Amino acid sequence: MAARGHVQDPNDRRLRPIYDYLDNGNNKMAIQQADKLLKKHKDLHCAKVLKAIGLQRTGKQDEAFTLAQEVTVLEPTDDNSLQALTILYREMHRPELVTKLYEAAVKKVPLSEEYHSHLFMAYARVGEYKKMQQAGMALYKIVPKNPYYFWSVMSLVMQAISAKDEKLAQTMFLPLAERMVEKMVKEEKIEAEAEVQLYFMILERLGKCDEALEVIRGPLGEKLTSELQSRERKCMMLYRRLERWPECNALAQKLLLKNPDDWQFYPSYFDSLFYLMDQPWSPPEEGEHCSEGSVHHTVAEVVRFVEERIKEEDGKDSRSLRGPYLARLELIHRLRERGYPEENLPGEPLSLMVQFFRRFGDKPCCITDLKIYLHLLAPDQHVQFINRLSELVPLGEQGEDGFTFPEDTKSLQRHLCVCQLSRALGLHHSLDVSGKLRLITELKAHYRHGLKFGSTALKTELQFSDMYCLMAAHVYIDLWTETGDEDMVWQGLGLLEEGLSHSSSNAQFKLLLLLIYCRLGAFEPVVDLYSSLDAKHIQHDTIGFLLTRYAESLGQFAAASQSCNFSLRFFHSNQKDTSEYIIQAYKYGAFEKIPEFIALRNRLNQSLHFAQVRTERMLLDLFLEADIVLSLEESVKAMSLSSEEDDIPWDSLRDNRDLTVFTNWDPKERQLTDEHRTRSLEEESLWLQIRSLTLRLLASLTASGHAPSQQNSEISNENGVGDKSSLLRSLLSQLNQTLQTAAQIAEKHIQYPLLGPPSTRLASALSIGSCQCQAAALQLSVHLQELESGGLDESTELQTQICYVFKSLVVQLQEMLNKCKGDLLEMKESKLKTQPFLLENLVFFVETVSVVLWTASYCAKILRPLKSSLQKKKKKKKDANAALPLVVCGFQELTGSLQDLLTHAVDHIRGQESGITAQRLASLSLEGTSQEEASFTKAAMDKVQGSYLRSLQEVGDLLKKRAETIKNLKI
Repeated sequence: MAARGHVQDPNDRRLRPIYDYLDNGNNKMAIQQADKLLKKHKDLHCAKVLKAIGLQRTGKQDEAFTLAQEVTVLEPTDDNSLQALTILYREMHRPELVTKLYEAAVKKVPLSEEYHSHLFMAYARVGEYKKMQQAGMALYKIVPKNPYYFWSVMSLVMQAISAKDEKLAQTMFLPLAERMVEKMVKEEKIEAEAEVQLYFMILERLGKCDEALEVIRGPLGEKLTSELQSRERKCMMLYRRLERWPECNALAQKLLLKNPDDWQFYPSYFDSLFYLMDQPWSPPEEGEHCSEGSVHHTVAEVVRFVEERIKEEDGKDSRSLRGPYLARLELIHRLRERGYPEENLPGEPLSLMVQFFRRFGDKPCCITDLKIYLHLLAPDQHVQFINRLSELVPLGEQGEDGFTFPEDTKSLQRHLCVCQLSRALGLHHSLDVSGKLRLITELKAHYRHGLKFGSTALKTELQFSDMYCLMAAHVYIDLWTETGDEDMVWQGLGLLEEGLSHSSSNAQFKLLLLLIYCRLGAFEPVVDLYSSLDAKHIQHDTIGFLLTRYAESLGQFAAASQSCNFSLRFFHSNQKDTSEYIIQAYKYGAFEKIPEFIALRNRLNQSLHFAQVRTERMLLDLFLEADIVLSLEESVKAMSLSSEEDDIPWDSLRDNRDLTVFTNWDPKERQLTDEHRTRSLEEESLWLQIRSLTLRLLASLTASGHAPSQQNSEISNENGVGDKSSLLRSLLSQLNQTLQTAAQIAEKHIQYPLLGPPSTRLASALSIGSCQCQAAALQLSVHLQELESGGLDESTELQTQICYVFKSLVVQLQEMLNKCKGDLLEMKESKLKTQPFLLENLVFFVETVSVVLWTASYCAKILRPLKSSLQKKKKKKKDANAALPLVVCGFQELTGSLQDLLTHAVDHIRGQESGITAQRLASLSLEGTSQEEASFTKAAMDKVQGSYLRSLQEVGDLLKKRAETIKNLKI
């Protein structure tokens, strides 16, 4: 203790047990311990805050906040209380309250370096850049250290980046930041690399490229040492911006001489050549070509330079570098684009690619390298090219099937590369059905033979021959999509399941299995597959759509809820995590990373997937939890959902989906195009608009109809009912317009590649009539508001109109149910057939029934007081035997019809469950497959069967719940 140089605060010893309980997650004991301590030491503020943390973590947010505010008002200055309050407010997602804490602390202890730095970081968490600038300078005045000064400079840069007015950024914030740094440069106080990086960033944003170049090439540039070739890369970038092509060319040359394999400099080398040719440029008669050295300004010089690099590689005994060989192909590609004569090209593409394969064919990267340049081959050269490559593959070992197999992993990699290139050239796709089946047999034989090379591999390692298995599965999918023969997809599933059993970490197997199961309407096996992918951070945004697109639409509501929560947890933590990254960047002087972190935060906040998951999660909660308008009101209140506010950033929505996540060897004409991407984004945005408007309209049902019918319209306008009615009409108008646009899009019948984006639910929803029926049901609320203001005795025409809508809704629901009829899973001629669209239709039916019932419940809520008021009037007139109002009779017919409809629907689901359970999959004979293959295929079939039963059970349970609701809909 003596060695520490200070006496320990006795309060630290008293608080230690509470800290330990909180760290171990024992929050109840932490609260009890804090209470005990507070009885003895009432003024121990930190104990009160630690108790608040315990309360917050046990779900008692209001109590926790009250306790925290009691301490905050006292403006504590002890470190323990401040740190504890900071933790608490961060857990409450109220970082703005931390700034108030440290503002008070700094006023009381104005010379504290620690409190000033905490205040700066608190401002950083909430993005208060102006206050950060002031706090940084205040800190520098107290403790004149360079990092504090440059915190202030960086805060000025952030004000420029976040400024809505670009002119303000260029004329005030950035010039001021530049002057602040120049002051330090003149005083020779620049110490660290981070400070030079910041200076460069400011000059770059001001467009002062010449000045930035001087800094990089001058003595300050010598401080740029943390990254390899940092100065050179920055110079190259500036030369390109300044269009100083001679310097760009000469510098690229020098860098390529040092490292001929550094691909990032080849594009600059070639670009500069063509710019120099177009200008045209000629070297000076005397002296250096430019400040960076000699310039290559003709094709002949560049060809000679690349050929020299290749000769150097050919003469080496050690590992060859791929860069120069690929550079030659890239040069041919660019020269062809410019219409350069074929006879003057530096070589014939086919021969050069064969040469590349000879040197690098045993490396997995060979396929990705050559695939980019396959377009250089003429169509009539494709077969010749593959034949020449096949000659370079040593196959010696002959198997029982008559195929010859590679004897080692290098030969296997060469053969695999040839197969992949064959597929990329379209040779697999041009085969007929029997040819494709022979190809599958060969690929499977090579896959199983190759397993012996990985017999000692760890479970987490991939098998050498996995790509054969994946390619065979792709050919099965080709046959399925071209012929419609479901046997192909079952065998493909079985093969992938077999592959996964040997290579349990293969992400491509899992992704393809996930896709096929979803296309077959089976979501249950997908949950474990996605979980085993162990997606990290940003991947929840880029590939999360593969899971959330199908979860609810396939009737697995519990799993859908879990999937949405999983994604939302990532998006919600992004805000807090990014603030921490920014703070760390300030602490360690990584200033250039701060704008990147903020761009990442914006990218995630504006994510299309985030908006979709948030909307679908709220709708899902309503479908599962809310029975009638009263429970709908509770759910809407719990979600803090407002019909007035639309929090989706429509103008800045970003499509962050990774649509190339699947390994794909399809030829260019079969691959995903920019048109596909645009159309997919358009469809996704439209579907999101429809769902968002539906959600807001449902929220408006809970906000409408509160004014008693006796009040006149003038009073109801004062109460805001008039505003709510106009909002309702506006939302309905937007929904109808969106549905019209959606119908036009759906008519185009856009088909995406199977390995491209999944189609939205839009076309299916319009086809079954779900959107139209929901819109008609929600439109009723407007008529009901009109009826409410007019009363039952003076609105015969309106009542007739409402009754017509009641009947129309029942007819539409009946038509929807008819489209759900059919066998989801059946066996025909010993073949298993699926109709997954029936399951999706059934889910649409359940969703639409829920919306109709909420509208009916809202209707009952409006009609009850109106009917009661009418009966009172009739009693006064002694007209007790008068007939019931038209709308009341219509409502009774509606509830009766809905009851019958739901009974039929539940009976249909029971029939489906019985039919699927009765299917004896074990008795299926799978022709042409071994016993082991058949076992994997039947396991996949069992998963699909089990998933269908689970979906039907969840949909059936929800329909029964809705049927119970109808019994309470009485006026």
